[in-house]
Amino acid sequence: MKLHTIETGHFKLDGGAMFGVVPKTIWNKLNPADENNLCSWAMRSLLIEDNNRLILIDTGIGNKQDDKFFSHYYLHGNDNLDKSLKAAGFHRNDITDVILTHLHFDHCGGAIERDATGKFIPAFANATYWSNEAHWQWAVEPNAREKASFLKENILPIQESGQLKFVENKDGVSFSENITLRMVHGHTESMMLPQIQYKGKTILYMADLLPSAAHIPIPYVMAYDMFPLKTLQEKKSFLTEAYDNNYVLYFEHDPHIECCTLQSTEKGIRAQNQFKLSELS
Repeated sequence: MKLHTIETGHFKLDGGAMFGVVPKTIWNKLNPADENNLCSWAMRSLLIEDNNRLILIDTGIGNKQDDKFFSHYYLHGNDNLDKSLKAAGFHRNDITDVILTHLHFDHCGGAIERDATGKFIPAFANATYWSNEAHWQWAVEPNAREKASFLKENILPIQESGQLKFVENKDGVSFSENITLRMVHGHTESMMLPQIQYKGKTILYMADLLPSAAHIPIPYVMAYDMFPLKTLQEKKSFLTEAYDNNYVLYFEHDPHIECCTLQSTEKGIRAQNQFKLSELS
């Protein structure tokens, strides 16, 4: 088994939305905003060589949207999905499985592309796409508050292609010998957190339960979360479990920190060692 960090690029989001009730005087020290109150965030996927499978977790924002859409998100940096796959020695046609933690556009936009005729088709022609039925239904029939995050062109073509499969909607689903899918429900309905056994360690892909290391303090909950009190409960539970069992946390959106371990402090559980996935021994 081998893991590869896949950087798909950076984008910008409103700092207040990303930190919720936390005052700007505090969060701005953690991820300084620009003159428009926007902070830079990574879109960091994970590639897993697991026996005869090549598994990609999340796909970034993609490149098929129009200029008006991208004008809101200020894509920047030199990384993209194909460049990062190539650096790892692979092509998108090598991918056998795509696990979509959830169907917000910054996590699944790269799952679908336009062909030469403008038709929306799967970007990974040989892959099975994995979601769960509860989240899928939540995404295709979105509530008014979350609707802007669920774009039908990112979602419906997956099902229309015949490449979509669902895992059972319960915590602790076994995806493979080394990968378990954990379920959380505060950010959005039935978001999946892959938990990976690697080099004698447990790595937890945090998706949007903890988008960055700066979000480790319990009250630091995004305004994007549908059920913030549920997120509080889930954060406390997962952080306690991760600290007690010395998990490695892998951050999808942290602009600088890929991974960290945890420590107990007088203020609660906080980040301890911070490092790149490639440095894990």
